Amino acid sequence: MNADSEQRSRTSRWQTPGEGVRAEPSAHDVTGLRRYRVAVVTDGTAVPGRGEGGVAAALRVVDGKAVLLTRLAAIEAVPVFVTPTGTDEFVATVRALASSFDGIDLEAIAAPACFEAERRLQETVDIPVFHDDQHGTAIVVLAALRNALRVVGKRMESARLVVIGAGPAGTATVRLLVAAGAADVVVVVRGVVLHRDDMPSLPPHQARLAERTNPRGVRGGLAEALAGADAALGFTPALTRGLVASMGEGPVVLALAGPEPEIQPHLISDIAAVVATSHAGYPNQVSTALAFPGVFRGALDARAPRVTMSMRLAASDVLAGLLPREALSATRLLPELGDDRVVPTVAGAVAAVAAERWRSRRPGPGGVPEQGADRSVSAQKGVGP
Repeated sequence: MNADSEQRSRTSRWQTPGEGVRAEPSAHDVTGLRRYRVAVVTDGTAVPGRGEGGVAAALRVVDGKAVLLTRLAAIEAVPVFVTPTGTDEFVATVRALASSFDGIDLEAIAAPACFEAERRLQETVDIPVFHDDQHGTAIVVLAALRNALRVVGKRMESARLVVIGAGPAGTATVRLLVAAGAADVVVVVRGVVLHRDDMPSLPPHQARLAERTNPRGVRGGLAEALAGADAALGFTPALTRGLVASMGEGPVVLALAGPEPEIQPHLISDIAAVVATSHAGYPNQVSTALAFPGVFRGALDARAPRVTMSMRLAASDVLAGLLPREALSATRLLPELGDDRVVPTVAGAVAAVAAERWRSRRPGPGGVPEQGADRSVSAQKGVGP
């Protein structure tokens, strides 16, 4: 049989009811035609730099994420826009679509609805639901911070960390920092330090942060929080040169507000030991593209029904470890976006953790990518000189 005849034969079987389905079909791959399909879903209520930017702006965001998933992780990604009509309707719509996909990537959804939508979806579908604005950001920020602390000779467990902003990115970053062993994290929201005593008056997600942070009981605003701090992680415009100058010796500044950093790096380059931003025009770009393609690939390869905290920690761990100590510097904390080691290394770490937890699930058609164990930076041992 020549190639054309073989192709026609395969096509005929696919189009014949029952013939294209495997003897023991998977709910995620019943035809053998594709490997993975992920829906990149938004309601357009938190478009970067635009807020509720409408359909056109929102689709540009999900289109871009879909392209990255396809090109970097060989995942078929489908952009989906859901008209914003409330959390109940959003969850119901995405849940109805879920059976056609192997994973759900949530994008550009405003807080606090994004927390509720992700939680409710993950409770009702058996595929990974991953809000990249939360968890992709947190993974890369933790990796950058680990390596920045290595550069200045400090340790995660003893560093005084200040997180400015408790939106999706800030909230997820705080949770991951605490899980990674950070013992002294202070969160500042709208100029006020979150404190345990204020929990009854705080929104639920902020109350949970207040419960797990600020062990020294700091009161006041940003000035009080930053005085003597080792690192500032800014997700909203608030930093000034004077505030950075009040920090401890060799301060680390991650100015992550977008689309422009809240303070230009050159304005603090003489007083901050390390500066990183989310902008491609400056050194040390903190980009979620270093995380989410590999996280999805690893989760899908392992047939994981969700992306757990342990999987996110593993992803951040190996991402930080891709740069050996001798390659780290104040202007080089993370691998380049075009580094072809990133996706398979992150995917391998995520898949290994997932496979350990869900041993009974079948491995994915792509298998588990190999992980370079020598590149790992242990989250349990922390970081330091």
